[in-house]
Amino acid sequence: MSTLVYDLAITPLLRTLKNFDAILGKAETLLEADPDIDEATLEQARLHPNMRPLVFQVRVATDTAKGAAARLAGRELPSWADDEASFSELHERVGKAVDFLSGFGPQDFTGAEDRPIELKLRHDTFHFNGRDYIAGFVLPNFYFHVTTAYNILRHNGVDIGKRDFLGKM
Repeated sequence: MSTLVYDLAITPLLRTLKNFDAILGKAETLLEADPDIDEATLEQARLHPNMRPLVFQVRVATDTAKGAAARLAGRELPSWADDEASFSELHERVGKAVDFLSGFGPQDFTGAEDRPIELKLRHDTFHFNGRDYIAGFVLPNFYFHVTTAYNILRHNGVDIGKRDFLGKM
């Protein structure tokens, strides 16, 4: 079952993080090509005033991915500062998440489907088994934030499409 947990959680998280990094690269290309676009403005861009900005979406997507790997493997969750102020720093954060997840193999997830997971978010604490954590929190939350970041960038003129999101098939 450890291979199944790895295949259903870590593999798609890794793939999407790599695609996400390429999407951020396309945003940098736009910034280089159009000096009228301010990098800080794009990092703080939102789809709606009451939504969080691009930089927040990157942080939560990477936090969700690293949290999933650590919690499902029963390892300590690394803590990263939320202080990115440039696209190069956003790339570094995504790269750090890719590196962290790449350090796991299927053998690290033995028993993970039934492992008790406690997740503390702001004002609530949630309890899952590994299977419900993947299906009910990790994947929906991760894809929500990656998709929101994609939409912010697309809305702001970055030349990206579905193939960028999905990556090579």
